[in-house]
Amino acid sequence: MGIFIKKLQDADAEDLYKFELGNRAFFEEMVPTRGDDYYEPEIFKIRHESLLEEQAEGLSCFYLIKDEDGSILGRINVVDMDESRETAHLGYRIGQLHTGKGVAKKALKLVLETVIERGIKQVLAKTTTNNIASQKVLERSGFTRIETSDEEFEMNGQKVKFVTYFWTSNA
Repeated sequence: MGIFIKKLQDADAEDLYKFELGNRAFFEEMVPTRGDDYYEPEIFKIRHESLLEEQAEGLSCFYLIKDEDGSILGRINVVDMDESRETAHLGYRIGQLHTGKGVAKKALKLVLETVIERGIKQVLAKTTTNNIASQKVLERSGFTRIETSDEEFEMNGQKVKFVTYFWTSNA
């Protein structure tokens, strides 16, 4: 499956809202909820505009993962970019219909190439202890598990912890 990443734009709001709403239950199985307010159309629009402003400031890059037809398969974000320290934080989510097809791994490769071009050499990523698929993607993409939080929290009736991964560029 051919995919590409594209920086988030104002015109993406409606399609992204549908993607997030359609995958809400699936995402909330693996990551903490964004809350009911996030899915209110007006609040979603305001948050979308806020992401665009943050991206314009150059501190973050928000990408949509798309296929050849332009359908959203997921999203991948690089935030808290500090070019002086050459560091950033990464997060991603793949829609339920597109998991297990290599989408996350391909998108991660593309975004890491992009951050290297911006001078970022170290990237941190977090997932939850129950999100084994995400852990495997990160490890297969050159990330090293560096920490499992001591703090447990309940998510969907399960006790989970955050797991932190670290990646360093060879470039």
